[in-house]
Amino acid sequence: MLRPEMSSSSPSVPVVSSSAVARSQGPRYSFGFRETSGSRSSAPAFSAPTPPGTSGAAGDRSSSSSLPRLPPSAGPARGSFFGNKRSYAENTFASNFTFGTSSSSVRDSNYPQMLKTPLSVGNPQGSGYKSWTPQVGYSATSSSAVSAHSSSVIVAVVEGRGLARGEIGMASIDLKSPQIILSQFADNTTYAKVITKLKILSPLEIIMSNTACVVGNSTKLFTLITENFKNVNFTTIQRKYFNETKGLEYIEQLCIAEFSTVLMEVQSKYYCLAAVAALLKYVEFIQNSVYAPKSLKICFQGSEQTAMIDSSSAQNLELLINNQDCRNNHTLFGVLNYTKTPGGSRRLRSNILEPLVDIETINMRLDCVQELLHDEELFFGLQSVISRFLDTEQLLSVLIQIPKQDTVNVAESKITNLIYLKHTLELVDPLKIALKNCDTPLLRAYYGSLEDKRFGIILEKIKTVINDDARYMKGCLNMRTQKCYAVRSNINEFLDIARRTYTEIVDDIAGMISQLAEKYSLPLRTSFSSARGFFIQMTTDCTALPDDQLPSEFIKISKVKNSYSFTSADLIKMNERCQESLREIYHMTYMIVCKLLSEIYEHIHCLYKLSDTVSMLDMLLSFAHACTLSDYVRPEFTDTLAIKQGWHPILEKISVEKPVANNTYITEGSNFLIITGPNMSGKSTYLKQIALCQIMAQIGSYVPAEYSSFRIAEQIFTRISTDDDIETNSSTFMKEMKEIAYILHNANDKSLILIDELGRGTNTEEGIGICYAVCEHLLSLKAFTLFATHFLELCHIDVLYPNVENMHFEVQHVKNTSRNKEAILYTYKLSKGLTEEKNYGLKAAEVSSLPPSIVLDAKEITTQITRQILQNQKSTPEMERQRAVYHLATRLVQTARNSQLDADSLRTYLSNLKKKYEADFPKSEQVSGETEQ
Repeated sequence: MLRPEMSSSSPSVPVVSSSAVARSQGPRYSFGFRETSGSRSSAPAFSAPTPPGTSGAAGDRSSSSSLPRLPPSAGPARGSFFGNKRSYAENTFASNFTFGTSSSSVRDSNYPQMLKTPLSVGNPQGSGYKSWTPQVGYSATSSSAVSAHSSSVIVAVVEGRGLARGEIGMASIDLKSPQIILSQFADNTTYAKVITKLKILSPLEIIMSNTACVVGNSTKLFTLITENFKNVNFTTIQRKYFNETKGLEYIEQLCIAEFSTVLMEVQSKYYCLAAVAALLKYVEFIQNSVYAPKSLKICFQGSEQTAMIDSSSAQNLELLINNQDCRNNHTLFGVLNYTKTPGGSRRLRSNILEPLVDIETINMRLDCVQELLHDEELFFGLQSVISRFLDTEQLLSVLIQIPKQDTVNVAESKITNLIYLKHTLELVDPLKIALKNCDTPLLRAYYGSLEDKRFGIILEKIKTVINDDARYMKGCLNMRTQKCYAVRSNINEFLDIARRTYTEIVDDIAGMISQLAEKYSLPLRTSFSSARGFFIQMTTDCTALPDDQLPSEFIKISKVKNSYSFTSADLIKMNERCQESLREIYHMTYMIVCKLLSEIYEHIHCLYKLSDTVSMLDMLLSFAHACTLSDYVRPEFTDTLAIKQGWHPILEKISVEKPVANNTYITEGSNFLIITGPNMSGKSTYLKQIALCQIMAQIGSYVPAEYSSFRIAEQIFTRISTDDDIETNSSTFMKEMKEIAYILHNANDKSLILIDELGRGTNTEEGIGICYAVCEHLLSLKAFTLFATHFLELCHIDVLYPNVENMHFEVQHVKNTSRNKEAILYTYKLSKGLTEEKNYGLKAAEVSSLPPSIVLDAKEITTQITRQILQNQKSTPEMERQRAVYHLATRLVQTARNSQLDADSLRTYLSNLKKKYEADFPKSEQVSGETEQ
C-alpha cells in the first residue's frame, strides 16, 4: 500500500487558548456557504408528550429549544448573555479557515474550499445543511422505526491515488452518539463495499475531497456515490485537510482510555486517519463546539467481522422498509422490533443489515435469549428497568461537547441533560438487581460491567449539587419546573432569590386568570406551551358567551371545535417577566452545572459501557419477546442448511392463518436447488423465507421453524425484483444483468445466493442460454444457491452436475362446477423433482379475462413449438452410477463432520445409506434397458 500524498504541505491548524478566545469574544468565522435555502434554521430537539392530568392538554406541547445557528460570516454575538465562561473547558480550539462558495471566490489558497454538488444546489429543499441540535435535549418518547432512525450521521470518504486507487478510507460519526467508526479496505472497480457500507450508515451528509469531483474529471467513486445517494447532502473540502498526521493526533487527544488500543490498529491505516481528520474538523465547524479531551469512543471496524448484504438485497427482502407501503412495519425489523429504547432499536437495525459471522458470539446471544425465555422473572424484571432508560448514547454525546458560544439554549440544555444523567445513573442499581441471578456468560459479563465504581462516584457528586427530587418528567412545564429547582438550596443565594421571584410570578399569573374567570363568569383555566408560555384556555359552547363572542380584553384568539385559546396584554407582560426570571435562573444554574461537569468528566466514560449494555439487553429482550408470540426454535450452526417445517416470518405477521411450512435441505454435496412451479405457487416467498431465517439466525434470534441448522453465510445476494429503473435508464432485462453481474463478481464459497426468474426480460432462447451459463459459473463455487425459474429446460442440468437438486411447488386441479372448467388449487408445498405441470401460463391466462379464441390459438401454437424444440434428454447408466457414488460420498463426509449419534444409531444410519446406494443400481439398469430399446 502506498502512503497517500496528503499532508506534505498541509499547514497545521492553529490552536488558540481559552483566554485568547475570550479576549476576541469567541472564535470568528467567515464561512461562505452556497445555500439556496438561506441561513441555517433551528430545529426542535426535545419532544415529550403531555402528562396526563395536566390542565390545558391541548396547549401544553412539548418544549422546543435549539441552539441558534450562526449565519454565514457571522461570529458569536457580542455581549452574549453568558459571555465566554469556560470554567470546565480545556484546550478549546478556534479555527481561522474560510470556506469559499466557489473556486472563483476563494480569497486565499490556504483556506479550505466548501463546494455544494449540483445535486443539492439545484434542490432548494435539499440544499444547504439540515439543522440539528445535539447540544440540546432529545426526544424521550418511546422508540419507533421512523423517529429512532432519523439520520444524523456524517461520513467522510477518501480514496487512494495512483497505485493505491481502490484503497478506501472512511470515518463516520453520529451526532446523536459520541462514537466514531473508522474503516479501511480495498475495493474492486464496482465499489460494492463502499456503497453497501454507506447504505447501512444511511448518512445525512457525505464529505469528500475536492480533487474527487473536478468538473469533467470526477472519480468513478464520486460518480457512483452521487448516483446512489441522490437525497444526501455532499460537501467537498480541500484534500490537504484529509491529513493522516492530524487524524492520528485527533485520536490520541479525543479517544477515551478504554478504547485507546484503536491506535495500534490504525497507525498504518493512512486513509481512515485522513478521513477522520477532515470529519472532525468539519463537525467542529458546523456544531460550533469541540469535544472534550478523552471523551470519544473510537473504534476500527474491518469488513470481515459481519456478513455483507447489499442494498438491493435488503430492499428485495424487506429488511427495514416494506416495498408496498413504506409506512407499515411488515418487515423483518417490524417482526423483531419490541425494543424499549432508541439505542436498542438502532442496534437491532444495524444487526439486521450486518449479521454476525462469528459462531461463538452468536451462540452467546442465543444462550441469553434462551435464559430470558425460561426465566420469566428475569425477563419481566429486565424489561421493566430497560423501558425506563432514555437515549444513553445521545445523552453522552451532548455531555461531552464543549460549546464555543454560551447561549440561553446551551445553558438550558446542559441543565436538562444533567437531570437526564441523574435519572440514568439511578437506574444502574435496579438493572444490577435484575441481572443478579442470571447464569449465561454474556449476561454475567454485563452484570460485571455495572459493578464499575464510577457510576456511584458520578451519582454522589451530582447529588451534592442536584436535588434528590429532580428527575426526568414528561411535559414541558413539568420539565421546566425540574430545571428551575434542580440545584439544591443554599448553594447560591442569588439563585434562591431568583427562584422565589419566579414562583411569585407564576402564582400571580394563576391568580390573575382566576380573577378574569370570576369577572366574566367564564370557565377559564391556565395552560402552558413552550411556544406561547402561559395562556388561557376555555372549553364551552359559543352560545354560552355574551353576544356569542369573547370579551375585548382577550387577544390572539384561536378556536378548535369548542376549545378556545387566547391571552391578554397583561398576561403577555407577565410572561416576559417570567422569561426574564428564567434566564437569570438558568444562568446561575448553568455556572454551577459547568463546575459540576468539570468534576465528573474524568469518570463519565463508564457511560459507554452502560450504553452498550442497555442497547444489547434491549435487543435480546426484543428477540425473546418475538419468540413468545410465535413458535420459534433455537438454530444450530453446522456446514448444512437444514430447516424442518420453516415458514415466512413476515407473512405470519400479515396472515390470519399460519403460513404453509416447508422443509429445506442444502449441503456441500447438494448446494444448488432449482425450484420450479406455476405462477403464484410460492417460489419467491420461499426464497425470501430462507434468507430471512438465515439473517435471524446470524443476529442471535430464534427462527420460525420446528428445527433449523445453518451454515454461516458471509454474503447474502438476491436477484428477485423485475422492475425497470427510470432513474438509471435501465430496462427490466438490463437491471437483471447488472444485478447478476454484481453477484458473479462478488460471490464466494460462503455466500447464500437467491435468484428468482432470471432471463425472462429477453427472448426464451437467450434467457435459457444466460441462465445455463450463470448456473454453470455458480456451480463452480461451493455457495448455497436457490434458483427459481420457469425455464423447464434448465432442470436437465442435474444430468451433468450431481450437486444440483430439482424441487417444485405442488398444485392440485379441481373441477369448477359453476363454470364447468378446471381450476388450479395452490398447496404451497415444496416437493422433490421438477414440476409436472405443463403450460401453466396458458391455464392462468384461461382463468383470466382473455378471449377464449386467443387462448385456443395460444395452445395450438405452443404445441407446435414444443414438438419442434423439445428433445428428450436421457441419463446414461454411467451418469446414474456416478451420481449415486457422489451422493453417498457427500453424506459420509457430512456424517463424519457433524454426527452426534451414538454407536448403535450410527451403525443403523450407515446401514440405511448402504441400502439406499444399492437401491440406486436397479434404476441404472432400468435406464440402460430403456436406452437399448
